[in-house]
Amino acid sequence: MAEDLEIAARRAAAALGAGRGTAADLTTLGWYRVLSGEAGEAAALFERAIALNPREVEAMVGLASLHRTAGRLRDAALSCDAALAIVPEYAEAWLERAYVMAAGGAMNEARRCYGEVLAHAPVHGAHRAAAHAGMATIAARDGEAEGGRRHAHAALAIDAGNTGAVAALATIELEAGDAQTAHDLVEPALARMAAPSLERMELLHTLGDACNRLRDHPAAFAAYGRAKQDFAAIHAATFAGRPPHREFIDGVAEGLAAMDLSGWPGTSTPGVNAHIFVLGYPRSGNTLLENVLASLPGTAAIEEMPTLREADMAFLAEPGALAQFARLDEAALAPYRTAYWQRAGQTLGRDPAGSSLVDMDPLKSIRLPLIARLFPAARVLLVRRDPRDVVWSCFRTSFALTNAAMDFTTLEGAARHYDALMRLTEAALARLPMAVLEVPYHRMVQDFDAMTLEICRFAGLEWTEDLKRFDRTARARGVSTASARQVRRGLFDGTRQWEPYAEYLAPVMPILQPWIEKLGYAA
Repeated sequence: MAEDLEIAARRAAAALGAGRGTAADLTTLGWYRVLSGEAGEAAALFERAIALNPREVEAMVGLASLHRTAGRLRDAALSCDAALAIVPEYAEAWLERAYVMAAGGAMNEARRCYGEVLAHAPVHGAHRAAAHAGMATIAARDGEAEGGRRHAHAALAIDAGNTGAVAALATIELEAGDAQTAHDLVEPALARMAAPSLERMELLHTLGDACNRLRDHPAAFAAYGRAKQDFAAIHAATFAGRPPHREFIDGVAEGLAAMDLSGWPGTSTPGVNAHIFVLGYPRSGNTLLENVLASLPGTAAIEEMPTLREADMAFLAEPGALAQFARLDEAALAPYRTAYWQRAGQTLGRDPAGSSLVDMDPLKSIRLPLIARLFPAARVLLVRRDPRDVVWSCFRTSFALTNAAMDFTTLEGAARHYDALMRLTEAALARLPMAVLEVPYHRMVQDFDAMTLEICRFAGLEWTEDLKRFDRTARARGVSTASARQVRRGLFDGTRQWEPYAEYLAPVMPILQPWIEKLGYAA
């Protein structure tokens, strides 16, 4: 296929050079540039094609693919929608849209888009194989072993080398407890993949999980390390010239230190319906707690969505803007509160009024200065976990593309990012008027009833037996974070997972040790 595209690209270049090229020629050259890793040149060619022919749907899908790879998921979805408005049955656009939805965690919508591909793609076509593989991936993630196997085998019947289908089958075997079979599925597929790619990255993560289950810890560490190297290589252009995300966190901490809080009111009494922020740090148990609370009747939960975007852009994007934020009166704050509730309603698909709202996002800890002033009646649940488990889990986990994800590609980067956010969090706790309850992960999993009763009393919720059925809640509503499989399993003790990898964590222990001691995990 690559050779065919190269030949077509040469012909297209010749036609354009002779002054008789078409929009289709520009699109062909664009896809060739994509294959060559020249994203900027590819985007320019796709845009020229669309300018020449506003109905050039293949170029729209090409742009969508580039937007998705760069993490611009909204732009990617809009490009797909533009193509589908012109050709509603265009399987390639539905497939790209499915990829976009999956990248953003909208798994139900991704599943629907894959279904559209299956409805429109040729019976033995590559798009059909990719759609079956996508369906298999979602099914494996959601614990639907039978459906996952069916779709994976359908994909492999069309494309025997489909890595997505292989990864889905391996995940299903891991869930079933057969790590050796998972290992044996993945290793030959990896041997055929020479260059970094998203597909190879996911297979490497799966190989790492299989080796971890088999207690081959050196091999697991090596596989996770290679997966992170692939992530860094794939997204190098996107992050080129950007400072590490931890430097952004340090900037927020400096802004917090300079804020004049003398005119701020204290915390206020919550209303009839609770407003709860579940914060902390990635891989600390936030998704678990969110789904526990979402199990209560009358509770609506939001999972890692940019509900504070307007305030973010106004007061966190520019140095010194937090000092300006600190001086705003109630009238000036009102539009940002309104924008928050509008975004919450859009995410939920309904007005959140009348429900207790749980807004879960561990990295919203960076937004504590905004939360404290905009929502003085809110309750903050700060989830804590052994720093070694947290940093190790961030390193071994496959994350979607976010501003923080590049920091997690090395253990040192993850440790320094953790340290930066913990320092900001401690400064926020010391300075800001907030109602905060710290929730140790180990207490959630080892003394569930007592910990959740304490949480409910603090948050103004009524404790019921429904809280114990959070695994059903997770399956029913879907989980888009990297913790999906763990939460769906039900309650299990994930403490001390770092111990087999202590030798690899040794170089970052000077960074983590102060937090290990402060949070009570030194024993």
